[in-house]
Amino acid sequence: MDEQLRLLEMEIEGIINESGENIIVTDSEGIILRAVKNSKEMYGISSEELVGASVKELEQKKIFSPSVTLSVLQQKAPITFMQKTGTGKVIMTRGIPLFNEDNEIIRVISFSHDMTEMEDLKEQYEQLQQKMMRYESEIEQLRVRGSVPTDVIINSRPMQKVWELVNKVARSEATVVLQGESGVGKTVFAKALHSGSDRREKPMIEVNCGAIPQSLFESEMFGYEPGAFTGASAKGKVGLIELADQGTLFLDEVGELPLSIQVKLLKVLQEKKITRMGSTKTRTVNFRLVAATNRNLEEMVKAGTFRDDLYYRLNVVPISIPPLRERKEDIHQLTETFLRVFNEKYGSEKTIHPSTLKAFWQHDWPGNVRELENLMERLVVTLEQKMILPEYLPFVQKKEIDHVPEVDTPASSLQEALEAVEKSWLLRASRNCKSTYEMAEYLGLSQPTVFRRLKKYGINSILNR
Repeated sequence: MDEQLRLLEMEIEGIINESGENIIVTDSEGIILRAVKNSKEMYGISSEELVGASVKELEQKKIFSPSVTLSVLQQKAPITFMQKTGTGKVIMTRGIPLFNEDNEIIRVISFSHDMTEMEDLKEQYEQLQQKMMRYESEIEQLRVRGSVPTDVIINSRPMQKVWELVNKVARSEATVVLQGESGVGKTVFAKALHSGSDRREKPMIEVNCGAIPQSLFESEMFGYEPGAFTGASAKGKVGLIELADQGTLFLDEVGELPLSIQVKLLKVLQEKKITRMGSTKTRTVNFRLVAATNRNLEEMVKAGTFRDDLYYRLNVVPISIPPLRERKEDIHQLTETFLRVFNEKYGSEKTIHPSTLKAFWQHDWPGNVRELENLMERLVVTLEQKMILPEYLPFVQKKEIDHVPEVDTPASSLQEALEAVEKSWLLRASRNCKSTYEMAEYLGLSQPTVFRRLKKYGINSILNR
């Protein structure tokens, strides 16, 4: 009997070490009984160190994470998922429970296969896909009529309409009011109006009406003579309106102006003349006016908080800029633009995963383009990882993140396990996508590849859509 046990022991050791698989055997408590000889290459520690160790402690030490053995012991069923090791490898691991006559687990056998090279190839492919998408975006932008500044993204039809209107009125002297939520890019379009006008060689003076205290508004806007009031500069000061002479005066957040200031501003707009504080001399100014607001000026007029005569003076050509949630076709290029800018600014090489772009598409962006810009800068500055994944986004809950699905279907070989995972991904994509083209983007594959694999696994529901 002893001889038979010794021979059986040798047979098991031979199978484990020569199978080509990375095999670990544990007892019902997760204590490792056997480990393949080449485990150091996979896990960073030798098989001798593994034997006798607890998989729970090894998981805590990040030797491998998560532990498939612990998952099998908890669920009492075969489990397959992706795992990371202490050596930085990405492996596919499958755990299988062995039961006694009382249906109690007595052993857990795990089979692991190194997928690091495949993951690297996948990342390279995703980067190539990102480049292709960027090139497509650039080609689309070239189709839009007119010359577009680099900081204006107009892939979506709503933004193309805005840009066409900006092109029409840029060379005119008409007063323009840019309307839209905070962060949509009103300042960018104000600059585009100025750069497209005959006044482009002259200054554009930007005034944030909500940032100037009422007590200082007159001195800041109209300027003052030396000694005009206590604390005034001995040299006097040229006002912002006067600085805009022959150029463009951009009044941002014009809806924040108090009524008392609105009266003074209206007089300047009507007469195009100013008088510095402490002076009796009238100065003529010639400027083109562009205003912007995130408030409904018409409703403010009805409420009596904005002068109707000033409203009609400003509202010659109103241009409404849609929020980002209504022009999501622009999200991809905006993201790529900000990523490129901040990578150059901070000497970084961050890239963005397709699933992160999908999360961007699903987000409502209450802060609009400014929120996206600030988020991209934060991610580039704070992340240590090169790839920007959905789990790093503040508006994505962990439960919403698509992880590699667990596969409970028994498999007799690694190939069957891989096919089970692939089929699970395809099923998930078919539920979330409306076409094979959307599935291709979701999975990071080409559309023909998706089509062939759907046929292979008999997933026909989406093929008919």
